[in-house]
Amino acid sequence: MIEVLVTMVIIAFGLLGMAGLQMRMQSSEMESYQRSQALLLLNDMANRIAANRNNAASYVTGTTYGSGMTCPSATATTVDQDLKQWCEALQGAAELSSSDAKVGAMVGGRGCVQAASGDYLVTVAWQGFAPISAPPASVTCGLNEYNGASGTSCVNDLCRRVVTTLVRIATL
Repeated sequence: MIEVLVTMVIIAFGLLGMAGLQMRMQSSEMESYQRSQALLLLNDMANRIAANRNNAASYVTGTTYGSGMTCPSATATTVDQDLKQWCEALQGAAELSSSDAKVGAMVGGRGCVQAASGDYLVTVAWQGFAPISAPPASVTCGLNEYNGASGTSCVNDLCRRVVTTLVRIATL
């Protein structure tokens, strides 16, 4: 009887360990999904800027686009159309839930385009699920936008995730 009880305790600890591992794997899978979505949106805007190189300076955003923002409504120029579509994609417009909520992108996805010494720095930021090291201070897109309430572990941008790329436009 004692042997059965000991066996059940050992099996219970093993099953708890497996449940914890499963939860950790799901969290890692979601982080990976969000990073891949961010990279797709980053490359999308970088390609739009490179394709419209004569108007590249017009892509520099004085604001952050995406989650919680009102997307531009102007579509008079290619730049206006590109920024509107990128903003909607950052908000998740690629996929809608049954209640028409936009769910096709990262949690809290935001994007910025900044001028950087004649080049253009494109950045996508989003909310991570667990704190890690904060992005460099030189990457300001979404700065202090992803801090949790006081007492949570998401402080000092530890839950902000970013990917950036530099777009160089040659002078021909």
